[in-house]
Amino acid sequence: MKIRERESGGCVFYDAQGKACTIYEHRPIQCAALKCWDPSEFMTVYKSPKLTRQDIVEDGLLLGLISAHEKRCAYERMEQDVIRIEKEGEKAVQRILDLLKFDYELRPFVTEKTGVSLEEMDFLFGRPFTETLPMFGLKVLRESDGAFFLTKADGFARPIR
Repeated sequence: MKIRERESGGCVFYDAQGKACTIYEHRPIQCAALKCWDPSEFMTVYKSPKLTRQDIVEDGLLLGLISAHEKRCAYERMEQDVIRIEKEGEKAVQRILDLLKFDYELRPFVTEKTGVSLEEMDFLFGRPFTETLPMFGLKVLRESDGAFFLTKADGFARPIR
């Protein structure tokens, strides 16, 4: 897990106007260990075991959903389907669209069934595929009927057919 960043980048706990950390006394260890002039202490912390969602979430239902999501929506799976677009065409694209739809629909479903807020979904399931697809050379557009449309991300070299 990592600290959520602002959309423009930077830590959500940093007060730019006051030029200070708003949670300094209770800051995460990676923040305490980071010294820009000497990253060795940070690298030691970075290489050590880290908390996972499973260490924090106690609800068995949520843990099961997290596990199912991690298996079904693994980045490795997405990457393989993107690579297969060239050979398999529409079959690979359809698998990607199925993952997008599952990830997209899971979040409001979990909110409705558990009462966990939509704001907590990124913590439970990571950032949505609709936001992370550009790292695979794709971007997703929403049609007026709610359907997803995949297209090549700007500046991506590999042809997507």
